Amino acid sequence: MKNFFTALCFVIVISECISQNSTTQKADQYFNQYEYVNAADAYLKIVDNGKADGYVYKQLADSYFNMFNTAEAAKWYAKAVLSPQDAETYYRYAQMLKSNGKYEEANKQMLQFANKMPNDQRAKTFKENPNYIPKLFDISKLYEVKPATFNSDKTDFAAILANNSVYFTSTRNNSRKDYGWNKEPYLDIYQGDFNPDQTVTNVRNVSSLNSKYHDGPATVSADGNTIYFASDSFRESSFEKDSKNKLKLGKNNLFKSTKNGDTWSAPISLPFNSNVYSTSNPSISKDGKTLYFSSDMPGSLGGVDIWKVTINADNSYSKPENLGSMVNTEGNESFPFIADDNTTLYYASSGKPGLGGLDVFKIDLSKSEEATNIGKPINTEKDDFAFTFDKTQNLGFLSSNRAGNDDIFEVKIICNVDVLTVVTNAKTGAIMPSASVSIVDDKKNVIATTMSNEQGLVTYKVDWNKSYAIIASKDGFESNTYEVAKSTGGTSNIAAALQPIDVIITETEVVLKPIYFEYNKSNITQEGAFELDKLVQVMKNKNNLIILAKAHTDNRGSDAFNLALSDRRAKATAQYVISKGIAAYRISGKGMGESEPKVDCTENCTEEQHAQNRRSEFLIVK
Repeated sequence: MKNFFTALCFVIVISECISQNSTTQKADQYFNQYEYVNAADAYLKIVDNGKADGYVYKQLADSYFNMFNTAEAAKWYAKAVLSPQDAETYYRYAQMLKSNGKYEEANKQMLQFANKMPNDQRAKTFKENPNYIPKLFDISKLYEVKPATFNSDKTDFAAILANNSVYFTSTRNNSRKDYGWNKEPYLDIYQGDFNPDQTVTNVRNVSSLNSKYHDGPATVSADGNTIYFASDSFRESSFEKDSKNKLKLGKNNLFKSTKNGDTWSAPISLPFNSNVYSTSNPSISKDGKTLYFSSDMPGSLGGVDIWKVTINADNSYSKPENLGSMVNTEGNESFPFIADDNTTLYYASSGKPGLGGLDVFKIDLSKSEEATNIGKPINTEKDDFAFTFDKTQNLGFLSSNRAGNDDIFEVKIICNVDVLTVVTNAKTGAIMPSASVSIVDDKKNVIATTMSNEQGLVTYKVDWNKSYAIIASKDGFESNTYEVAKSTGGTSNIAAALQPIDVIITETEVVLKPIYFEYNKSNITQEGAFELDKLVQVMKNKNNLIILAKAHTDNRGSDAFNLALSDRRAKATAQYVISKGIAAYRISGKGMGESEPKVDCTENCTEEQHAQNRRSEFLIVK
């Protein structure tokens, strides 16, 4: 332990010595003077000479960070964090990784930052939702699944959402004798209140529907006034006798009840019930015209099949119809759920290829197509069944014994939006390949950056119901930002028409839009970089132009503070232009603080006047 402690101290001392000795003195001087191009060159020479340590790598990375060279910054931060660094270094590294589309790596660095600064709001936000930055979607993962909060330690399954209530089936009733099959109480129908925050509370037994036998599952009409549910045929004294074994053999039957105030009317047996076959697991269509159910009645292809009946205007029922071999197999098919579109059917099958046990399948009944397994995480190697979904709430329920007991799971569909951006020349209408197209979230985090293809097209998949923006740029053209409105799915088409750069150049000045900086910071932002690219283009076209970049502040804050801040910003501005290939002698930066206001207001400046005074000027020196 003593040797370990000595070695650790030795490493720290050596690091400090390197950071302070003559090796980095010149580079540090450039850096402290905001001459980041020169600083980077000087630090690179130290690297080339094999004398770099964590300090040098961090300084090199920070130089590129301040010039918004995201690729180089990320490269050197990767080396810097091999030795211990301050929390902000990990944060900056994460931002640069995000700017290059490396989201998983960025999350790892954000975790380091959060561990070092747990009380920082950025750390708290990350910990609450580490994947808040949208990712390019894995199309195989369509759902998120988690256990429902209203499960009990008994059997719970077959939940549906209907008119601000959740109905489900459970054996949590301890007031009656156990059922011999599993030594749990008989099944009952339960109801819970569905709240605006999607929690389920006030779970209670629907006593007006339940009997002393098995009751459930259930389905409820769109208006909430009619319920169909399964129950034992014993409740009607309907059964077969097995004299040999001295048994009474009941079946599952379907019953109907209508709302009578806050209670349900006495249940009525449906006319196609029987004491020689079962009818169970009902699902009523949104339009109330079709009832789907499972049954082993004559005509079934296997053990249990999915069937349907038409509900006529006079509340009579058509002859039951088997859904055929596209749906049913020689195995068992059960727990149908018809979606809001009245054509998409979800159901459980043990006969179709699956992961094991019962799997959930999906079929469009309006097409002649085979049912498809909807995959993980809905399906597992266990029994997965009773899938239901409410599109309005983007919430569904699944039943599964994946945890050892039949439980209810909440399901959310991971929706995505295709953002299609086509970049064109605004003046000629010509398609523009090789344009840089970035997508950013509502916090201005860069999610990804891609070059447009030969058709000028870039496509991104992003989260639904979130706001984004597209930033498009190309040499010789003005960069621009295009809002991507919130969407619940489908495609958002963005027409990115870029104007050729036509900067106003007077005898004394190159006129640009305001160069904005973050509060009390001087590093170049994405928006600032795009605007400064116009100046770079002008200086490339006019190679004898020499520019003085002057940065001004408003009059809030002390004179000394404003002067120092504006000087850092002016020098960072000049360094960005130099980093784009403009000779260093052709541009310099000078901070003016509040000494040269555009609007001379001393005490009663409006916000608009303050904004006019916070400006950058690009004066033509020669």
